[in-house]
Amino acid sequence: MDKVMRLASEKGVVIFTKSSCCLCYAVNILFQEIGVRPVVHEIDQDPEGREMEKALLRLGCPVPVPAVFIGGKLMGSTNEIMSLHLSGSLTQLLKPYQS
Repeated sequence: MDKVMRLASEKGVVIFTKSSCCLCYAVNILFQEIGVRPVVHEIDQDPEGREMEKALLRLGCPVPVPAVFIGGKLMGSTNEIMSLHLSGSLTQLLKPYQS
């Protein structure tokens, strides 16, 4: 859990993904279209990936990937991010991190 929290707080927008996850790709593209370049950690490429996946679930993410952190705070997975986007809240949350 320490590694996940450390990585999640290193940059403003962090996404934990798996390289074969199409929803992870879609969330990443959404952020880029909003003008944000998230830091992406592919947990299936990390030797501690299994432990990281379990930690994300313990933190409250409904599914382990994509797990989106904004400002070090877990925002959720695809459903939560898309809901924020559709309500217009996501753009406001991401303003400080736009390039």
